Amino acid sequence: MSTVLSLRPERLRELSLVVVIAVAVVIFSQLIDNYLGGSFFNRVTASVAITALLAAGQTIVILTRNIDLSVGSIVGITAYVTGEYLHNHPELAPVLAVAYAVAIGAGLGLLNGVLVAYARVPSIIVTLGTLAIFRTWLINHSDSRTITSDGLPDWLLTLPNSTLFSIGSWDVRTVVLAAVVLIVVLQLLLGGLKWGRWVYAVGSNPDAARQAALPVERVILVAFIASGALAGLAGFLFLSRFGTITVAAGSGLELQAVAAAVVGGVNIFGGSGTLVGALLGALLVNLLDLSLLRVPGLSEFWRDAVLGVLILTAVAVDFLLGKRLGRLASRARGRPAAGVPPPTQGAASDA
Repeated sequence: MSTVLSLRPERLRELSLVVVIAVAVVIFSQLIDNYLGGSFFNRVTASVAITALLAAGQTIVILTRNIDLSVGSIVGITAYVTGEYLHNHPELAPVLAVAYAVAIGAGLGLLNGVLVAYARVPSIIVTLGTLAIFRTWLINHSDSRTITSDGLPDWLLTLPNSTLFSIGSWDVRTVVLAAVVLIVVLQLLLGGLKWGRWVYAVGSNPDAARQAALPVERVILVAFIASGALAGLAGFLFLSRFGTITVAAGSGLELQAVAAAVVGGVNIFGGSGTLVGALLGALLVNLLDLSLLRVPGLSEFWRDAVLGVLILTAVAVDFLLGKRLGRLASRARGRPAAGVPPPTQGAASDA
């Protein structure tokens, strides 16, 4: 028990996610033939790279007591516009192509951030609106044209298959490892930089943060820009992975991003959560999503239902776990937990 109490709630949630992922792999390996083969492993990790980036950006926004529901549309715009530009300028350097995609995403995130931080419009209203506005703009801009892989540079199409090393039949792709490293670095920056501590402070108590003279509006603005930039990078990976991009690109990814962040342990009310937890949440969400497709006789429409159940379960578990850990910690320190009255003096003397 003392070992459990010594762990921070974030570490405990991450460990529990690892256990859940391991149990899910064991169960599905009994239901699906060749489940542990290299082909399925590579498909899952390729999906995780995109979802994890979106979940990381979503986590940063949720930490400030906000939410970004427009990330799916940002992925669609970034993938389409970047593909369109590369189609016309195939000689563009890879680094500049990535920067182009990230800049588009950051610009769209800036629009969300200004409306939320300075216009004081609730984030769920703003991002629901921009989700539709961005998608409508993309439909009008595309004029029913589809980006195909024919005119895209070879380096872009071969990027998803670039392998750093292999473990048996499992290939560790370059883009997957790069996404993981980026998320870990962002987590270290979030925990070590002053701005990162401001993010947690703003989410924990915005009023107290303002009284402490923290730049609350600027923190929220940067959080949305970061979310947009990561969505832009995810859009680039989306383009690289699929090659053919339609106006529907990225639809539904906002649900996966929210699910991965919440399942990963971020408190939906802000102030608590980690990007590593979001990465594990993305792994679990994609693992279940792709595994359910291969279960014989199971309708694919259950996939969204499973995501909804995951979100509800994660919020409930987060609340119950926090309450339970608070009671255990209070007892371990010899103090009564919240809501438990201390023993009276008379009762103590009678004892």
